[in-house]
Amino acid sequence: MMTTKKDPRIRKYVHVAKAMKEGSFNIDLPKEGSDEVAELGLALEDLARSLEKRFEEIKILTDITTHINSGMLLDEVLDHLFDSFRQIIPYDRIGCALIDEGKYVRAYWARSDAPHVFIAKGYSALLDGSSLQTILDTGHPRIINNLEQYLLKHPHSESTQKIVKEGMRSSFTCPLSALGKPIGFLFFSSMKPDTYAKIHQSIFIQIANQLSTIVEKSRYLQQLLELNEFKNKFLGMAAHDLRNPLSIIKGYLELFLSDALGDLTTDQREVMNDMNQTSDVMLGLINDLLDVTAIETGKLQLDRQPTDIDEFLHATQLSLRVLAHAKSIEIKVDPSESLPVIHVDQARIKQVLTNLITNAVKYSFSRTQIVLSARAFDKEVWIAVKDQGQGIPVEEMKHLFKDFSRTSVKPTAGEKSIGLGLAITRRIVEAHGGMIWVDSEIGKGSTFTFSLPILGGTTK
Repeated sequence: MMTTKKDPRIRKYVHVAKAMKEGSFNIDLPKEGSDEVAELGLALEDLARSLEKRFEEIKILTDITTHINSGMLLDEVLDHLFDSFRQIIPYDRIGCALIDEGKYVRAYWARSDAPHVFIAKGYSALLDGSSLQTILDTGHPRIINNLEQYLLKHPHSESTQKIVKEGMRSSFTCPLSALGKPIGFLFFSSMKPDTYAKIHQSIFIQIANQLSTIVEKSRYLQQLLELNEFKNKFLGMAAHDLRNPLSIIKGYLELFLSDALGDLTTDQREVMNDMNQTSDVMLGLINDLLDVTAIETGKLQLDRQPTDIDEFLHATQLSLRVLAHAKSIEIKVDPSESLPVIHVDQARIKQVLTNLITNAVKYSFSRTQIVLSARAFDKEVWIAVKDQGQGIPVEEMKHLFKDFSRTSVKPTAGEKSIGLGLAITRRIVEAHGGMIWVDSEIGKGSTFTFSLPILGGTTK
């Protein structure tokens, strides 16, 4: 019985096919021969190159999807696209334009290898009657293989004049749409003619579909940011304008209460006291709003000073004792040795402690105790305010540091709260580079702790 000797190239090709199945495309095939087996080898080599390119396309598209889903802004995604996708498709320039009010196409972003960019962010042109309108109407991409020839046929196209002046010679324009509605365009341009003559359009369309999602997200985010900025400006102006006349009213009330303008009857003094206390509450609210506005607009300036934490806590305890006196609550400091000197804005950290201690007094019963303490941990100091109050339900603690948040726990003496104190406290602590958190147990009390970085402080 005769046996045919197997061609060793076949075994090699089988091994290569299995490797490609596992995603390995860096293959080394024998090149000798001109028979059918050699042709098979060349076909395998060509397949490996094609699969490798497709694999890289999918990997980068997945990467773009990950960036989009992670909440990156459109500018960041486009920068990432320009930096990372060149190995898959050719371009020397990428631009993104959005449809504005349904009438204009406005350049939103552009990056180019050319020394000068002539269509930059903000450039706009009418959409109606333009060649871009045709792309929107058909929903199909447009390829111009020779921009110079295109300009000869369309000499009045200002955008083509500018892109040719920039050095581009061919382009691929892809429409962007979201929820079935056109929202803009993505432009790929090359300094060489015919760059996109044989290109597969599917990869461009996939990129455009991915970017359409982030365009819409970015638009909504931008609107939210603008509304938030308007809100901050409005609150800042309103609070500032209210504080001055209210301060004048409070000044007159204190003048009456001092009997400088004559003696008051008992009823008059009671009414004046109520009005004065209400003025204090209103001024506190206005100052809180101004603090929130200053922090959110980045105008909170920290005046950091070297601070001995032990001395600072004792001084704070002395100045705030009066807050707890009416409810017979004791405020004490738990001393600690070897605390570092840290650099903080003392007025702002005093504000943090005042907010925390005021809350502790507000939700504690008479004849209980509030303890201030501080401990050094590695590169941080942890400062804690511990009370023997009612405690906070576990499910409500996650809302504590949000604006205007309140819990179901009621003040023990009917004190008022607007729910901004802890939100401001969190912002001040975070501005110092620290964090704040709470541990609480119903019926036993709460401990609010915040950290402050040592920032090169020294131990006493």
